[in-house]
Amino acid sequence: MHIAIVEDNQTLLENLRLMLQGEPGCVVNGAWQSAEEALAVPIWAETDILLADLDLPGMSGVDLISQLKSRYPALNCMAYTIYEDRSTVFSAIKAGACGYLLKGSTPRELIEALRDLYDGGAPMSPKVARKVIHHFQEITGGGSAGDDGLTSREQDVLRRLEQGQSYKEIGVAMGISAHTVHTHIKHIYEKVQGRTRAEVMRKARLRGWL
Repeated sequence: MHIAIVEDNQTLLENLRLMLQGEPGCVVNGAWQSAEEALAVPIWAETDILLADLDLPGMSGVDLISQLKSRYPALNCMAYTIYEDRSTVFSAIKAGACGYLLKGSTPRELIEALRDLYDGGAPMSPKVARKVIHHFQEITGGGSAGDDGLTSREQDVLRRLEQGQSYKEIGVAMGISAHTVHTHIKHIYEKVQGRTRAEVMRKARLRGWL
């Protein structure tokens, strides 16, 4: 199986390349640190699997998967990430990922997941598979797992924050106090797990919240 890797951590990228290149039956067609670099290389018609981090500089891994799947429908895409929240999981799946593996998996688990994907399976880390199951249980009324996405009010605040509006401006526009705006933003930061505004915006885009 021919594999291409996109991972912005250079050390991890090199470790993945060496590990997979040494695996019988595996050929690494390329390894890049950004989606833009990967898209610029004409190797995708000869590639079976894309192994992609989702939190990439510039274009996100979700957008990379979406673009490549639209051009090469037969390409098998595996998300390889630290993010296990449902919004990110479903964004990746909707983009075209057929596998979703959390970083921290053992080398053997990764290789087995890639082989499973190549053979037509849809490998997922157990935590991710449980979230997918819970989602469909909720749709059919069979479960009650909490939603870790943003509320409509939080989404409105986030969009206004992205536009550069101040807490006061957001409050006036939405008819709420600056204190309430602050509370919404605190909840957004907690859900996105970001420490700075730039980090929050980047992660929110990754999850499809912007």
